[in-house]
Amino acid sequence: MADTLTASPAPSAPMNRQDFVSDQIVRWCPGCGDYAILASVQKLMPSLGIPREKIVFVSGIGCSSRFPYYMNTYGMHSIHGRAPTFATGLKSARPDLTVWVVTGDGDGLSIGGNHLLHALRRNVDLKILLFNNKIYGLTKGQASPTSELGKKTKSSPFGTIDRPINPLRFALAAEAPFVARTVDTDVTHMGQVLERAAKHKGSAFVEIYQNCIVFNDAAFPGVQSRDTRDDAAVKLEHGKPMIFGKAKDKGVKLNGFKPEVVTFDPAKPPSDLLVHDEKANPAVAYMLTELEGDDLPVAMGVFRDVESPTFDGLMNQQIAENAKPGADDLQKLLTGSDSWEVK
Repeated sequence: MADTLTASPAPSAPMNRQDFVSDQIVRWCPGCGDYAILASVQKLMPSLGIPREKIVFVSGIGCSSRFPYYMNTYGMHSIHGRAPTFATGLKSARPDLTVWVVTGDGDGLSIGGNHLLHALRRNVDLKILLFNNKIYGLTKGQASPTSELGKKTKSSPFGTIDRPINPLRFALAAEAPFVARTVDTDVTHMGQVLERAAKHKGSAFVEIYQNCIVFNDAAFPGVQSRDTRDDAAVKLEHGKPMIFGKAKDKGVKLNGFKPEVVTFDPAKPPSDLLVHDEKANPAVAYMLTELEGDDLPVAMGVFRDVESPTFDGLMNQQIAENAKPGADDLQKLLTGSDSWEVK
């Protein structure tokens, strides 16, 4: 975070990406996917029309958690796994702020899994970015909660025996109202997903496939490469059939409850292709997270986008409706009766 945060330009002077670049030296390894994510977020910020002093980035511990230092906004580098908790308190106390949480697969899904779960199930109005590189990068290459079964690392020299967590299934199980996935090497798609998340009212959870070039290079080879991603991933679009491939000649359909890939003439797509519906039952979105392996494309984009009351909104409404005269007078509360009645 910059040493000082200057006031945002007047409305007549539109902001640009540079207005959100702090004076701190970016300290990530050369080639790290975090650079692309940072640039995308900085590029997005001015388009939202929110003053810098109304934006806060909260992080925990890990490579991704350096993020607040590099944003010319307010920010907090908190403790391991507790970023969602700090962010919940901040958003509840200051509902006028736009609060982002930046975490990683280790920080957010290991020690922080419980905190992340409750932030999502409560539907706190937070924008949560989880960088997933399937490894502990800051501590130099140990297996993380998302490392694949059998992964050999410094902490699992004979291969991991833990079943990995799928971040999207975790978020959907908590009934997060907005759940999405993108990848660091497709900056256009990432920008679109981040914009959708920013404009969602409520918990917006975005998993970002992020390459750790030093400790787990090519963790997502198919979807990260420009040469292969069109055939390795299907981009979800609300109300449109799931068609993918460089020639747009492949699609996803259901065989019972099992998704399968079909090939067809691009000019004559089958009528029974699966049509994406962001408002559908969470079970449908959950099924889309299983599009991986066995020649199935990885689903990318917005899996779920529904509206529901936010925790911070309901809390502040409850306070306003039940506040009594003098309840905001701290001295009266301290020197008054030892008990009080709530009707």
